[in-house]
Amino acid sequence: QVQVGESGGGLVQAGGSLRLSCVASARTFSSLTMAWFRQAPGKEREFVAAIGRNFGSLYYADSVKGRFTISRDNAKNTVYLQMSSLKPEDTAVYYCAARNYGGSYNRGEDYAYWGQGTQVTVSS
Repeated sequence: QVQVGESGGGLVQAGGSLRLSCVASARTFSSLTMAWFRQAPGKEREFVAAIGRNFGSLYYADSVKGRFTISRDNAKNTVYLQMSSLKPEDTAVYYCAARNYGGSYNRGEDYAYWGQGTQVTVSS
């Protein structure tokens, strides 16, 4: 069983930056594919970014490409989401997710482990 927990959300003005952190309690953290999803009020959950196991491939949603950066520190069992040039439409609850093998990097259904989410609010 893998437990996942996010931190780092908050209120920021448009154009500002935030860094989200996610810690996963897994002995083999480096073997996990880690991802960030988000859900805005009244909208469906959407994929934001993913990073493959070890120091694998990086994937981004078109809406955040060039503004967000996902990274991982396997020694700390932590994945980060550095968010820059934030826009009001980035306002959402951000969820960290983890999976072992198989599936698609951008399908929430393929991730077995989820955090509780952290709120990010971007004011205009």
